[in-house]
Amino acid sequence: MQRETLGHHISRQFNEELEDIRNRVLAMGGLVEQQLRNAIDSLVQDNSELADDVMTTDYKVNALEVSIDEECVQILARRQPAASDLRLIIAVIKTITDLERIGDEAERVAQKALQLSKVSGIKMPKSSLQHLGEHVLQMMHDALDAFARMDVETAYKVWREDRKVDDEYESIMRQLMTYMMEDARAIPHILEIIWAVRALERIGDRAGNICEYVIYLVKGKDVRHTTAEQMEREVMGHLRRDD
Repeated sequence: MQRETLGHHISRQFNEELEDIRNRVLAMGGLVEQQLRNAIDSLVQDNSELADDVMTTDYKVNALEVSIDEECVQILARRQPAASDLRLIIAVIKTITDLERIGDEAERVAQKALQLSKVSGIKMPKSSLQHLGEHVLQMMHDALDAFARMDVETAYKVWREDRKVDDEYESIMRQLMTYMMEDARAIPHILEIIWAVRALERIGDRAGNICEYVIYLVKGKDVRHTTAEQMEREVMGHLRRDD
């Protein structure tokens, strides 16, 4: 499949500005990706040092969001972009918002990991948590890859993965409910695990949002709140036109 590319302008500086904000989004994404990796490991491996690192890194993510957002506002004011350039700016602003929120969810997972590390003998479905964590981490990585290459096909495939994440989430929730029924004394601690699982599920939603922005950027069509069938028609139609 042929990948989309940024347009070229008479102003070389404008080209550089557009490329710079895209690269900075990917740098922010890499930071959040590592933050999420550490959060998952802190929960599954009972590693309080990694949990601390996730929370101390969060200010860097927040600072990047503010900085990129300001750069986008300046480009809008100076360049008054139109068509695909305007869509890029809008997609960047929306993407960094979701990346910042993924960072917040990763921090929430780390907070729960810290709280749970202070209690011994907690029954936890570690293998299921690890699998869910790896799944949403891969979704996020692939969503950023789709953004970098403006790859509609990859964006659609990642977007579909959210259904599987939802199924995993529901399965883990059933396990945790069973644990609570078996031992009422464990309920407060299992509730902490539930909050962490819920945060991971939301990260899958955020990765799906980024994929929707990629499709909007390339196709100029808002595909939020559409069915899977409508999304597939839009993407497959785009691919056929590229052939």
